[in-house]
Amino acid sequence: MAVSTKKKIVFVVLGILLIGISFGAGFLVGELQVICPVCPPEEIDFSLFWEVWKVLEEKFFEPQKLDIQKMIEGAISGMIKSLEDPYTVFFNPEETKEFIEETKGIFEGIGAEIGIKKGQLLIIAPLEGTPAERAGLRSGDKILKIDDAITTNLTTEEAVSLIRGAKGTEVILTISRETWEESKEIKIVRATIKIPSLKWELTEQDIAYLKIYQFFEKTDDDFRKLAIEILASPSKKIILDLRNNPGGYLEVAQEISGWFLERGDVVAIEDFGLGKEQKIYKVQGNEKFLDYPMVILINQGSASASEILAGALRDNRKILIIGETSFGKGCIQELDELRGGSSLKITVAKWLTPKGELITDKGLEPDIKVEMTEEDYEEDRDPQLEEAIKIIEKL
Repeated sequence: MAVSTKKKIVFVVLGILLIGISFGAGFLVGELQVICPVCPPEEIDFSLFWEVWKVLEEKFFEPQKLDIQKMIEGAISGMIKSLEDPYTVFFNPEETKEFIEETKGIFEGIGAEIGIKKGQLLIIAPLEGTPAERAGLRSGDKILKIDDAITTNLTTEEAVSLIRGAKGTEVILTISRETWEESKEIKIVRATIKIPSLKWELTEQDIAYLKIYQFFEKTDDDFRKLAIEILASPSKKIILDLRNNPGGYLEVAQEISGWFLERGDVVAIEDFGLGKEQKIYKVQGNEKFLDYPMVILINQGSASASEILAGALRDNRKILIIGETSFGKGCIQELDELRGGSSLKITVAKWLTPKGELITDKGLEPDIKVEMTEEDYEEDRDPQLEEAIKIIEKL
């Protein structure tokens, strides 16, 4: 990720992301002789903060634990947690480096995105071909415990820090699923995860089946190469599979939409609130697939940038959406560089579909609802894809 360009990040928090903690070194002016380039307004009273700091220094029974940097980061963590926004996260220099590497699709962990929805920590999407998928995790699974840690009061970042780890090590997740009578413990061995950005294949019906796994920085270039192959194939119809796609860069989703929509069509609307002017993201692409009949597949693991693309195709071309209700992440983040290599991933706006719909917490509703049953998973059936093929053959 080119941090300096402040690309819009519309990820659901990766289950293999990192813990975020913070508070602002600038507040140590005077006390620790740190120069403050951006000081708070004078009317803000920090005396209580410093009073607590001094009492800790004077009376805490294990003074060797008074690590100044950790205390600063812990204070930042509390400040951010008070915002009650699971997507605003502080990264120290090491975490910043790991986060940027992860947005390129390579990391160590179990290969699942996690997030908090309505106060519950859950699996957003297990990534294809990863330990999480092989262990049987599903979109919508509730995570009750991580090893011995109960998840009730954990932030997403705290949960992520417990789930992540070196390849070859184990983590035990206690999972609850709607179709189970009781929760189960699932043991997963961590591995090096390499996420492909997309793939395509020609079905027996000469339909181009196109799956986008995630909107990485390189996905736009990968899509361009793949699109040339599709254009040269016998196919004149496309099934776009966005299931278990947790999102990525808004700009990448915007670029890819340009292959399917008319120039000037609206992809998404960025709403900054408080009467600020909205930013409109429009199509600037080549329209090569504009006349291709299409259907879209989504499920509970479709989030952020994948919801943006699906919503744009639905609103502009009335393309049918098949599957299950998507996750519902309607906010946008930027990654801001901070001093010393740290960074802040901060929610800067809400996004709306071209028709002005906010999908936060409710998601996109499919036009044709097709759910996956336990038997479908166990017998490796895909009724959602089968329905998509049946529908598109008639278009």
